[in-house]
Amino acid sequence: MAGNGADIQWCFSQVKGAIETEDITEADIISCVEYNNTGDLLATGDKGGRVVIFQRDKAGKVSVPRRGEYNVYSTFQSHEPEFDYLKSLEIEEKINKIRWLKRTNPANFLLSTNDKTIKLWKVTERDKRPEGFNLKDETGIMRDSTSITSLRVPIFKPMELMVEASPRRIFANAHTYHINSISVNSDQETYLSADDLRINLWHMEVTDQSFNIVDIKPANMEELTEVITAAEFHPLECNLFVYSSSKGTIRLCDMRQQALCDKHAKLFEEPEDPTNRSFFSEIISSISDVKFSHNGRYMVTRDYLSVKVWDLQMDTKPIETYQVHEYLRSKLCSLYENDCIFDKFECSWSGDDRNIMTGSYNNFFRMFDRESKRDNTLEASRENMKPRTILKPRKVCTGGKRKKEEISVDCLDFNKKILHTAWHPNENILAVAATNNLYIFQSKD
Repeated sequence: MAGNGADIQWCFSQVKGAIETEDITEADIISCVEYNNTGDLLATGDKGGRVVIFQRDKAGKVSVPRRGEYNVYSTFQSHEPEFDYLKSLEIEEKINKIRWLKRTNPANFLLSTNDKTIKLWKVTERDKRPEGFNLKDETGIMRDSTSITSLRVPIFKPMELMVEASPRRIFANAHTYHINSISVNSDQETYLSADDLRINLWHMEVTDQSFNIVDIKPANMEELTEVITAAEFHPLECNLFVYSSSKGTIRLCDMRQQALCDKHAKLFEEPEDPTNRSFFSEIISSISDVKFSHNGRYMVTRDYLSVKVWDLQMDTKPIETYQVHEYLRSKLCSLYENDCIFDKFECSWSGDDRNIMTGSYNNFFRMFDRESKRDNTLEASRENMKPRTILKPRKVCTGGKRKKEEISVDCLDFNKKILHTAWHPNENILAVAATNNLYIFQSKD
């Protein structure tokens, strides 16, 4: 089970994707990463509208030591570019989010969304094919029924494994603004989708209607002061969900109270430190991601400079705050000019809720151990590509004399950023998306 994140010796397992020296096409940039609830399947979406599913190597799962290796299982085009003729807007094919449903039969199901349309995909395996038809010959051509003198019983013959992905439902035309989140309810029958100003509740079987459960759109758009940035259902209580805003607040809503959850049950907000007040305060306080812990007691939020852990029983302030890259506070002006200040970093819980992972710049990602309060900075790099090579902790130097292994804050590459990460639900295996590459890391033990 997932253990001490900052003290774990992480080592390289695999990297997927073209080598960085080649020209990176925009379509190949990974835009989301998601494990299914067993961790045997790992899905990535990209800006080209493709979904690639990786399957855990079965031999590696039982070997000693266990190996966290994944092979391509299925690739399919989930979304195509579209054009909204009424608004004269191009709709990108980029996959914003993927969410798996819990498996109930041999097929796997996942939801994928771009800015406007959500699709439910069924992923199935075929390793047998029927043979010996009466009305068709071996090539599939229909026989003359008068020439058939005896009846044959068709049989199934083994064939090479085929994995097929087919769209089972398409949920469209319900969002005026860009969808930023989807989240499957613990009842596995409904899910929510959130855009900048509204959250809708869908039933998996109903594509032509959804219920609007949050609407923060003001009557006069000039009065708009905040937008919804992320939303998620509680992992255990099917009536609870949270959504975060660009003002740094998180609202917990209870669908049992009323149909339209405009009045939140709880508002989680930390008072601003007046000593840190600046022109950029509002931008950097915007929450880019919110995730419930697996046990449902806590939630983690990510803003531009920090990660905060909140106890659902205490809405006055976070119980833990971890600085991700505080050394960038002095660089906010240049980060504003190059638009990096608007980057949306995600965060992940370890399977036992003890550790938190989130991304940074220069292909660095950060690990925080909630018990020992230790933290670590690691790098997703092709320099350590031998399997089981232990990742060396990285340190950023902010001024003064720089040690040999440190990197100066002025030398960080802001084009290399880890926005999307995922932690295996039961083991110490990490999936880290770095531009067009997917890195898999695992603990050494």
